Parts: sequence; structure tokens; C-alpha cells
Amino acid sequence: MKKTILTVMLITVGTMTLSSCRKEGCTDKTAVNYSSDAKKDDGTCNYEGNVVFYYDQAMSDLMQGAGSTSLTYYFDGVVVGSQATSTFWNGVPTCGQNGSITVTKSLGGVKSKSFTYKVVDQNGLVGWEGNITLDANSCLKFHLQ
Repeated sequence: MKKTILTVMLITVGTMTLSSCRKEGCTDKTAVNYSSDAKKDDGTCNYEGNVVFYYDQAMSDLMQGAGSTSLTYYFDGVVVGSQATSTFWNGVPTCGQNGSITVTKSLGGVKSKSFTYKVVDQNGLVGWEGNITLDANSCLKFHLQ
């Protein structure tokens, strides 16, 4: 009987010790809060997505010909940048590239999320608006055309 009680106690202590060694956290390497120390995912992973807005010389010429001199960019209802309509890209910019209008948004615990955007000129005329879906760890290159 004493051996049985002792065995049960040892198993209980051993199980408690092993389970306490399993650190919980975010185990998804694509999450912004990934923890290499975490051995068990606890559902707290958070993600980010990016978008870069751009237009080419043809659009720049078209806007300037219509009297637009500057653009203001709104993302999720918040102003995220502005630029002269004479500023254009000969190629496709990358997210965060110097001179670009890049937006980084938290997606929370999901890997894909939709946001609203709007681009308005200096007279308040809306040139573009709609919804954009950002994916975790990606750079969406959004061509205004």
C-alpha cells in the first residue's frame, strides 16, 4: 500500500513538473509575436499586413491635366499620407520603400482582414475608394489606375 501511494505521488509530481516546463505562447513563425521559447500554442498569435499605393506616369499626367495637384490617402478612415500628383513610379515599389505611401496594419489574431481605403485630391474629389484585403506577412502592391 505504501509503495502504491508513493508511486502515485511520484507520477503526480513528475507530471506536474513536465507540464510546467511546456511554455505557452505563439508558435507560428509568421506571427509578429512568435516565441521560439513557446512549446505549446496558446492562441495569442498576432499578424500584420502591408499595402503600398502607387501610380505610373500616365496616371500622373492624367491627374495633373485634370487639375489635381496633390492626393491624400485614407486607410480605415485615417489619413496615412499625401503626395504631389507629379510623383509617380516607373516600376512597382516595395512596401516601405522611400517615398512610397505604405500602410502597415495589425490583423489581430487572423491572417487576412479587409480594410477601407480612399484617395482624395486637394479639392476633395475622390479618385479611388473601396476595400482592400491584407494578408499576414505580405506586401500588397496596389496600382491606382
